[in-house]
Amino acid sequence: MRVAETMTRDVHIAKCDQSIAEVARMMADCDCGVVPVEENDRLVGMITDRDIVVRALAQGKTGETMVREVMSADVKYCFDDDDLDNVAHNMGDLQVRRLPVVNHDKRLVGILSLGDIACAEKGQQPVAEALSSISEPASQHMATPQRPH
Repeated sequence: MRVAETMTRDVHIAKCDQSIAEVARMMADCDCGVVPVEENDRLVGMITDRDIVVRALAQGKTGETMVREVMSADVKYCFDDDDLDNVAHNMGDLQVRRLPVVNHDKRLVGILSLGDIACAEKGQQPVAEALSSISEPASQHMATPQRPH
């Protein structure tokens, strides 16, 4: 099965120059915890509800803080024609619950979540393996981004 057969296509997108308050409202409206960020029609980052809390509010920033200041710019993604089992395994290795999906022109076409995979692979091993790997503690996770001095 291919990623395109399983992914969520209706994706809300944030802009780098939007405020985090606007994106938080977008997340509330669409009941989602992650939004891809684009600039000049290209995927340049991801922002999560956790980014807003940990990288902004906990650091004393306001709701007017721009998305580009708190988003994760190191975006992992998959292609719409990738094999779903391989991507599920990679999600476990990367310890991520969602991946943006791009076409070969690197245009965002959807998001793949563990929930999408679970619905497609009902009771099959890739979901269990991915969830198990994602749930393991990882020392490389950091609460705040590293900034150049």
